[in-house]
Amino acid sequence: MADTSVRDTAKDGSVKDGPVKNGPVRNGPAADGTAPRDGGPGHLVLDGLAKVYPGKDGAAVRGVDLAVERGRMLAVLGPSGCGKSTTLRMIAGLVAPSSGRVRVDGHDITDAPPHRRDMGVVFQSYALFPHLDVARNIAFGLEMRKIPKADVKRRVDDALSLVRLGHLAGRRIGRLSGGQQQRVALARALVVEPAVLLLDEPLSNLDAQLRSAMRDEICRIQRETGVTTVFVTHDQQEALSMADGVAVMNQGRIEQVGTPEDIYERPARPFVARFVGRANLLDGTAGAHDGDRTLVELPGLGRVSAAGDGVDQGRTATVMLRPHRIALAPATPGSGGGARGTVLSAGYAGETVAYRVRVGDEGPVLDVERPTGTQESFGPGARVQLSWDPEAPRLVSAGSASDSSSDSAGESPS
Repeated sequence: MADTSVRDTAKDGSVKDGPVKNGPVRNGPAADGTAPRDGGPGHLVLDGLAKVYPGKDGAAVRGVDLAVERGRMLAVLGPSGCGKSTTLRMIAGLVAPSSGRVRVDGHDITDAPPHRRDMGVVFQSYALFPHLDVARNIAFGLEMRKIPKADVKRRVDDALSLVRLGHLAGRRIGRLSGGQQQRVALARALVVEPAVLLLDEPLSNLDAQLRSAMRDEICRIQRETGVTTVFVTHDQQEALSMADGVAVMNQGRIEQVGTPEDIYERPARPFVARFVGRANLLDGTAGAHDGDRTLVELPGLGRVSAAGDGVDQGRTATVMLRPHRIALAPATPGSGGGARGTVLSAGYAGETVAYRVRVGDEGPVLDVERPTGTQESFGPGARVQLSWDPEAPRLVSAGSASDSSSDSAGESPS
């Protein structure tokens, strides 16, 4: 997944673009009734979208700029209270923005009511009608639009086939499993052939095994329909495994937008490195530049060459080392150079063993992950040698690792 579903507008005004997937997408009329237009910076565009709730400290959403290309899937990822669900509800028209605009196919729909936006929404609770069977739940939106009965039946049958629930068309909602209810909610959102599909924490009510299966189902359905999709989640595994692009939010702002690989391997800020996966973030002093790398003097670890945007010599720089990129070996008299340390703890986690290692006597404590069953294990108190691939260190910020906190307490509800 090397391309991105979003166009990330940088502070300097440059735009990072990505190709568009092929696939049939309904190009319906705009909310104002005029014909849609193609082109523009994206199929769905948010321009400076913000929300301030009266009586609350600070803004729930602070000037979000995003663009999603046609047929792509964007995950909005962040902790509880960061503003991601509020952003989704503003897109859907369920919450009025304090400022900013929402555009689809170049048309401004900011002031359009929800039923005029040509969008399908799947809520966290699914919001199905328990007194109706599966087929009637799916047909509800079509019936409200006064679609002819013959067309309703055909489109409901197609939607049931898409989500593989044709054999349950007459079953009541209360007799369905969580995964089946999830698929009914998806079918109801898709049967109206929306221009944009919005998913609000769609898998949060499912158990771990079912979540994995439903990830695959949602991706399959999105590929087959080609509908432009935005889903919000606090689950990084969902975002990285399902989406073409990821927007990481923190305290109402977008911290970074990019492909899943960009977000994980090349985080632009300490918050992103800390929130997406596990990371050792180490503050040091920037030295000379060596091509696209910067030499950083790290306490206890010595001089490390880190890739990323350069930092002026003598400035504080933050270096990221992912735990799984660090190797451990017994510290013996004949072992080579590099850092030495002492294992503080070792925790078995199924596929991996998670270590905490103190570098030297008073150096930093590093998280280290190693696969189980393939390498020598170490217990607390063991003396070890630490090493890593020269390409592993990554420069994530020109400031302190403590500058960006993962704590979003005090924000308005997400």
